[in-house]
Amino acid sequence: MNDQEEAALSLIQSHRQGVRQSDLWKLLEIDSRKCSRIVKRLLDSGLIERIEFREEGIKTYLLRAKKRAIDPSVILAGTEILPCIGCDQECTPEECAMLLDWIYQLALEEYQE
Repeated sequence: MNDQEEAALSLIQSHRQGVRQSDLWKLLEIDSRKCSRIVKRLLDSGLIERIEFREEGIKTYLLRAKKRAIDPSVILAGTEILPCIGCDQECTPEECAMLLDWIYQLALEEYQE
């Protein structure tokens, strides 16, 4: 992925409701044809979705980032899942004993390998 594609994807991801394709090229400060090619590559790679959108009778497209599945190994330390997933406590991560224990377990696994 080139720099402009990364910038476009980042911009689309930063807008939860999506970005109109007619606005994207202006935000990226590129011409609309180049923007269309970038959007096509992002669509082909499955990173975004494009939804037809009408505004004041003019057809455009709303671009939204697709949610990607999380790699389970990211939230596992051995057989223990990241404690923050089901946690309902108000805490700061730097002071959370459960999180620190989980990180310690993760570091221990890395060291043993």
